Amino acid sequence: MAQEHEFRLGLGLKELANFGGSYLTSECYADGVTVVGNTLGKKQTWELKARVKQGKQTVVEVVGHQGRHLLVDDNGAVRCGQPTLAQHSQFLLEVHPSGAWTLQQVGSRKYLESDGEDVFCVSRDLSSCHMWMPQLAMHIHIVLYNPSSLCYVRADLELDRVWVDTPVPYLEECGFLLRFKNGMYHLETSNHKFVSRSEKLAKKPSEDTAFSLKLKPGCMASLKDKDGRVLYPQGARGLLCLGEHPEDDEEWFILKRCPQFVSLKTKAKRYDGLRSHSPFPGAGKFQSIVADGRRMEPETRFHVVWRRGKIFLRAFNGRYLAILPVGLVVASVVNPGPCEAFGVRLSNRSFLVLRGQYGYVGCSESQEVLQCNQVEPDRVELLPCKQGIYHFQARGGTFWSLTSQRTFKPWGKFALNFCLEIRGNNLLVVLAPNGYFMRGDRSGPLMADSEEVTEECLWEF
Repeated sequence: MAQEHEFRLGLGLKELANFGGSYLTSECYADGVTVVGNTLGKKQTWELKARVKQGKQTVVEVVGHQGRHLLVDDNGAVRCGQPTLAQHSQFLLEVHPSGAWTLQQVGSRKYLESDGEDVFCVSRDLSSCHMWMPQLAMHIHIVLYNPSSLCYVRADLELDRVWVDTPVPYLEECGFLLRFKNGMYHLETSNHKFVSRSEKLAKKPSEDTAFSLKLKPGCMASLKDKDGRVLYPQGARGLLCLGEHPEDDEEWFILKRCPQFVSLKTKAKRYDGLRSHSPFPGAGKFQSIVADGRRMEPETRFHVVWRRGKIFLRAFNGRYLAILPVGLVVASVVNPGPCEAFGVRLSNRSFLVLRGQYGYVGCSESQEVLQCNQVEPDRVELLPCKQGIYHFQARGGTFWSLTSQRTFKPWGKFALNFCLEIRGNNLLVVLAPNGYFMRGDRSGPLMADSEEVTEECLWEF
């Protein structure tokens, strides 16, 4: 049985990539498919079900946001629906040196194409109209895991090199921003530099930092430069650099969301930690906290109560965690107070890239205030002050400021206090300086006017 995995991505028509209105779009009404979407939204996001068959050809199925497949009828018309025959929904995927993809229907050997509005599949002669630029729909803040070496990629900020040598990606240097521009990808490090064709990090994105992305089942990707060379770890230390002859699938990386690691600090300004094989006499009858549970056991689950950047943790027995004088953490308190509060600090993030329901948070050339519907995000530099409280810094060293209309501008002179509350895996809410939650408005502006946490207040980071 063929292996299968799903990629979430957008497909932009290469000829229209610089003019907008270029994304393959699954319309909500009827079963129409068009190329009218100018941003990578829900209707422009597709799941790519890839299968490896004989040889090096990859057969894929393309599924829209409503679970309907991209289908080609016998007359070449393209629509969304449920396939009755596999050949109607299966395409041969080919990756070209420019980074563009072509999708050729398995049965007819005709290419998926568009005239800028409608989509059809009628020609066997390859042309520029058949070229589609893939753009991954996952959040751009990622880590790269190399199954061949069992290690993650890490940027060495002192030597300006990149290594594949980290078993656990707890360091901020393991996180990268996967920037997409003109059909090519650029890997940006945590200190604003870019992986380049040379063995050194580059200060700015350029042709030398541009790579095409090749995908295969298992959510695996390889990065190839314009000359066809690929990035893979080389040498005893695993230096990430270009080569032509990788062995044992060394060039393949699994792309994952950058994990969130936090540190917890008590009122006594001590950090929570783990000490192996250290008995604590005198703990009494309290239930102590130990790190020996399995994932699905109820004892491993804690309810989090947020209060202005600090948290209280309630264990499965209904009691809150407290700290004994000897430093042991126990679940013993019924009514928690200041002594039971833990300060929370993001330990592997000095910046945020925020994505909401309508897109990324960033500046727009046509708007003075920050927008929540951008395709290309801006980094928000985090300047920590108190536990859970941060200052938001924009490009150029200025600060986020709050207007009288409860919108934000990125060029304030003075730092304001923002409170972060983690609400899930790579998910947070932001309490703005005016006491309201920050949300994305459907019309574009980033607002600070929500009294309660709604879907528009949740931000991927």
